Amino acid sequence: MTEISTKTVYFARPGKDNTQRTFELGLERARELGIKTVIVATTSGETGAKAASFFKGLDVITVSHVHGFRAPDEQELTSENKAAIEQAGGRILTAQHAFGGVNRAVRKKFNTYQLDEIIAHTLRIFGEGMKVVAEMALMTADAGYTRSDTPTLFIAGTGRGADTAAVVLPTNAHTFFDLKILEVICRPSAAHPDFR
Repeated sequence: MTEISTKTVYFARPGKDNTQRTFELGLERARELGIKTVIVATTSGETGAKAASFFKGLDVITVSHVHGFRAPDEQELTSENKAAIEQAGGRILTAQHAFGGVNRAVRKKFNTYQLDEIIAHTLRIFGEGMKVVAEMALMTADAGYTRSDTPTLFIAGTGRGADTAAVVLPTNAHTFFDLKILEVICRPSAAHPDFR
């Protein structure tokens, strides 16, 4: 029987204090596997700008919240961080969340959960960052930024910053069950009370 051995780092607590280490672990594994594309979740763009600078030389794609996510007609990605991402050679994807589109409107209006949010809550068993990793894998494939036959590094976090990294074979939203999380590089320990 063949065995593959890799390490997974579990952070003692979730959150942005793990950002630098998450980037380091992600880059190390990307180099080992020859991965050329890094997908990073960002809200204000702070983490995305840091990633675009840190992963310079790789194809860095930052995924932001949609316009109106927090408040009508508001974009949380600041113009300063958008410029910093682009200046460092990064790209930005702003698209409907794979697990929170029109079905979220049904929940808000009728107070009943729909399938996409049930999937999201199920994935959160493995942490907020792992849910976001899976969601971005669908969104970037749908937008043509990633391919279903190419392992890609995905980085996300709990709240702000980054604390989760995984190697994923992306897929489109309509082929969700073909999604493959190949390796978990790091994530917060579920033993911490702030784990979500």
